[in-house]
Amino acid sequence: MKKNKNILPRQLGDAHIRLLRIYKVVIESGGFSAAEVELNISRPAISLAITELESLLNMKLCHRGRSGFSITEQGEQVYQSALQLLGSIENFRAEMNAINTDLVGELNIGITDNLVTIEKMRITRALSALKHRAPEIIINIRMIPPNDIESAILNGQLHIGVVPKFRTLPGLNYLPLYKEESLLYCSEQHPLFQQDLHQISDESLIKYDAVVPSYPQSVEIKQQQKTLNATATSTDREGIAFLILTGRFIGFLPTHFAKRWVTRDKLRAIESHNRKFNTKFSAITSKGARSHLILEAYLEELAQT
Repeated sequence: MKKNKNILPRQLGDAHIRLLRIYKVVIESGGFSAAEVELNISRPAISLAITELESLLNMKLCHRGRSGFSITEQGEQVYQSALQLLGSIENFRAEMNAINTDLVGELNIGITDNLVTIEKMRITRALSALKHRAPEIIINIRMIPPNDIESAILNGQLHIGVVPKFRTLPGLNYLPLYKEESLLYCSEQHPLFQQDLHQISDESLIKYDAVVPSYPQSVEIKQQQKTLNATATSTDREGIAFLILTGRFIGFLPTHFAKRWVTRDKLRAIESHNRKFNTKFSAITSKGARSHLILEAYLEELAQT
């Protein structure tokens, strides 16, 4: 059987890498529409790029049309290979930055949502100190779920992440940062708001709809939410706040995040002495990562804040 000719040029240039980056975002976004926002380019431009990549590879990578978006079997293999290639490029960049004794290059950070209102501001202060120390560095922040941050650290896409410490993975280093308190809240439009909220039984609370997180939680948090009438879920704390503020739901929020509404008497805590829990947050880095001067400098500043 005659072997297929090489379908790629002997040297991959920036244009080819760009097509693979666009394809990666399209797959991870689940289609062209969502990728349009992530890539900040028009849908026709995205479609043209994918068509060009398919023509270059002589493969059908994905189906798009009225029936919706889906990836082909060959498309999945190309996506996995693209991840390896783009990861290798990022690792090469990091290694070159490490060789260079000047703090020049990029720092890629993944952060769990809604930590900016924590009063200690260790992340912010460390970033300020790092930028003062190395004005030429480029800082890239991604706000993504904790599981995605862990994966991105392990595969080299991110240098450092900030996540709630619900578990410990063997391939990661953990630097403790914050202990975040969460209370159970209702809004000014909720029937409970005008009641005495210092002593409310579980039997009373079960009458009201509650929103709970759909992201991983500790046993302590799950235990607190076990008695609630969970009729809604959210992938992040901002979504929980949205539903609480409708006046139709109760739910747990971090005190630092809820403070803006509490001070304006828009939210009130329900029996704050008993219905609360703490979440520990840590900065995570890869144990197997090569030396990276910018990351090391940031960790130094983080330890001093």
